[in-house]
Amino acid sequence: MSAKLPLSPISHQLCRSSSRFWNSTATTHRFCSPVSNPFLIGSSSQLHARHHPLISFAVTKVSLLHDLGATGAVLGGAYALVLSFESLTKRNVISQRLSRKLVHILSGLLFVLSWPIFSASKEARYFAALVPLVNCARLVVNGLSVSPNSTLIKSVTREGRPEELLKGPLFYVLALLVSAVFFWRDSPIGMISLAMMCGGDGIADVMGRKFGSLRIPYNPRKSIVGSISMFIFGFFVSIGLLYFYSSIGYLHMNWETTFTKVAIVSMVATLVESLPITDQLDDNVSVPLATILAAYVSFGY
Repeated sequence: MSAKLPLSPISHQLCRSSSRFWNSTATTHRFCSPVSNPFLIGSSSQLHARHHPLISFAVTKVSLLHDLGATGAVLGGAYALVLSFESLTKRNVISQRLSRKLVHILSGLLFVLSWPIFSASKEARYFAALVPLVNCARLVVNGLSVSPNSTLIKSVTREGRPEELLKGPLFYVLALLVSAVFFWRDSPIGMISLAMMCGGDGIADVMGRKFGSLRIPYNPRKSIVGSISMFIFGFFVSIGLLYFYSSIGYLHMNWETTFTKVAIVSMVATLVESLPITDQLDDNVSVPLATILAAYVSFGY
């Protein structure tokens, strides 16, 4: 059997598509397998014996460079996102509060959507985790006032105090880090937890402040409209992420039961977010934790 480079699910999909296009089992697309011509090089077993270590080294080197480039691109994109909203705030296009909440919603979701650009190597998740890790370091340095950045503080805090960075914003990036390292793109758990924290909880705050005149009886600080919005948006964002990763081959979902499971997980996360425990446990901790536990019970992986 000839030696083959490992393929990511996206590459595998391309290979299958090209095979159908050529309508011939004898024709292999050049991206699907390294060329091993026995008439030029020798037998396929000799190729495997002589060149397998070299191929492994080449694949590792390419994956490393690939993941380093992907990490740099995602870090640059995250920085550009924050700068964009800072610019809109300075020009009074949007309010500081709305800017902060939009950064909350988009940062995590774009981070999840960036995972496919990383390689198929086992170490890829750790390169992706460098993005929230770098932001974590920035928050700690600024939160401890070692090197305060007034622009960063204004963009992600409610009251503009450096110590706020060590609460909600820090828990937020830690949730991103945990989802990348422990769940990654082959498990629905991390995706759903970030969908509920970013899409669900983020939209709940925006809708609750605008239309939330009717308050929850057991928690006057939360609104019924906000909770309904969290459930609806969290559910659809979760389904969207699962469908996206399923369509490119990372997940294999049973859609007959997935909708029900995601609805149950969304309801659990919404109920936890509505509890009057924000002073004791930040939403960026309670919502991801509740979602992870509920999703683990529902999906099991």
